[in-house]
Amino acid sequence: MTHETPPDLLVLHAVRTTGYAATMRLADLLGLPATVVEEHLEDARARGWVTEAAFAGDRGWTLTEAGKAHGEEQLAAELDAADARADFERIYRDFLPANEIVGATCTAWQLTELGIGEVPADADAIVAALHEPARLLGELEQRLTAHLARFSGYHRRFGTALAAAATNPAWITGTDRDSAHRVWFELHEDLIATLGIER
Repeated sequence: MTHETPPDLLVLHAVRTTGYAATMRLADLLGLPATVVEEHLEDARARGWVTEAAFAGDRGWTLTEAGKAHGEEQLAAELDAADARADFERIYRDFLPANEIVGATCTAWQLTELGIGEVPADADAIVAALHEPARLLGELEQRLTAHLARFSGYHRRFGTALAAAATNPAWITGTDRDSAHRVWFELHEDLIATLGIER
């Protein structure tokens, strides 16, 4: 039976996986009312786990070191309560080959956008190269959500980004949208935070 993560931990963890996000983005990401997210963020701020900062004209939340430590402690307890650590370690090993493909593919596109790649990458070829990781992500997500429901949605988001990238390459690595690179980065951060390991 899959485990449902409590809202306070969901909110704190989403601040970590996104790195920096406004309240509304966190609410949209989690499917929670903005008022509930704000309440948990303010509680976390009072405990010294998150801080609000301005960046490029926007305001958003980031995790403190104390918040990171607390979050990892809670995630470890959740993983062990679900008796899923061994399965998650296997899933992470299966994730790594796909992660190498996504990392190399997105880097090639970023270099092309910056005009510093030796051989410019073709956007259509880049999108095509990401379809196999997308397929594998569908399988991995099923295995993950069998234990922890909060891993649901990565496959849908990644697929949505790929579909959009077919006509607008900004969806490959854009930082101003839910791009393929952003979704994959957040999944990777979710996995390493859950397992308490480093990238």
